Amino acid sequence: MAGTTLPTPLYGLYQQQLGFSELIVTVVFAIYALGVIGVLLSLGSVSDSVGRRPVLLCGLGLAALSALCFLFEGGLPLLCLGRLLSGLSAGLFTGTATAYVLELAPPGHEGRAAFASTAANMGGLGCGPLLAGLLAQYAPEPLRLPFVVHLVLVAVSFAVTWCLPETVRPARPLAAARPRLLRLPPETRGVFVPAGIAGFVGFSLLGVFTSVTPAFLAERLGVHNHAVVGLVVFLAFFGSTIGQLLGARLDPVRALPLGCLVLVVGLALMAGSLAWTSLPALVLSALIGGAGQGLALRGAVAVVARAAPVAHRGAVLSSLFVVAYLGISIPVIGIGVLTGPLGLAEAGLVFIACAVPLAGAAGLHLSRHPAR
Repeated sequence: MAGTTLPTPLYGLYQQQLGFSELIVTVVFAIYALGVIGVLLSLGSVSDSVGRRPVLLCGLGLAALSALCFLFEGGLPLLCLGRLLSGLSAGLFTGTATAYVLELAPPGHEGRAAFASTAANMGGLGCGPLLAGLLAQYAPEPLRLPFVVHLVLVAVSFAVTWCLPETVRPARPLAAARPRLLRLPPETRGVFVPAGIAGFVGFSLLGVFTSVTPAFLAERLGVHNHAVVGLVVFLAFFGSTIGQLLGARLDPVRALPLGCLVLVVGLALMAGSLAWTSLPALVLSALIGGAGQGLALRGAVAVVARAAPVAHRGAVLSSLFVVAYLGISIPVIGIGVLTGPLGLAEAGLVFIACAVPLAGAAGLHLSRHPAR
């Protein structure tokens, strides 16, 4: 997952080298999200039949191809192809890896397994920009070395995954895999709707941090240090991991509405940072907003996995992440479109004005009608 956010602190360098606008940055970012959504919709349930391990190995292969596209990048088309391949790999990872970790856990450790899976997801997403920012600022070849390191990590991950036991039995051959649109079992729908709302709002906040924070830091706050940019983005995902850890003490049904309300606080701090060009407020919004997202995500994954039949667990979790990744893509493109006529900070404020009522309404609804 670290490879999917590796380019985040490098977008400024790509803009200088290739000469594209902030709108193109958001479109390139959204191509990744569209790749994730496409795979989740068409292949999100395939690991339920062919097995978890083959799907993860295919995802790692796509991640390696994505890194090679960035490594030999020579223009915008290859950059877009790299992001698309990265999205395809993440689409294969997301629901499959979550289901795999839950199934590998010993009996009675399902709660820890849910935390491990979501923390690995968010932790990887956070480590990507931190790693790339440090290498871009303090090491040679800033647009190539991060992807060389990523290729090494992918190779190690491939070797470890190859040695893991399969949990789907009997598993059909990988060649028998066929695209199949996701369907929710009727018994999960009552839980899925509020969980999906929480996931959408939380991921939209992370999408804004990942895609437009580097430009805001450079243009409005005069921060051009790639390591600092990577650190600020990392803090949002670090906050998510902390939120998930704190949520371990809560029933998932309570974690969902609490996460939405904490998200509102994080969004309000983000509005303050945009309006008054305040770096401390931006850092606080990353930590608090990320914590809200982590609380909501942990609760959502736990209640949805608990409600899903074992034979359809991969498909149901993939469906949840489809909704979440829509939260990454739609608001980010909207900000990119509005940046031209309004400006980056003003476009961000429009996003917050839309997200706060949605997060608040979701939190109140979940408080009054808990997801059972």
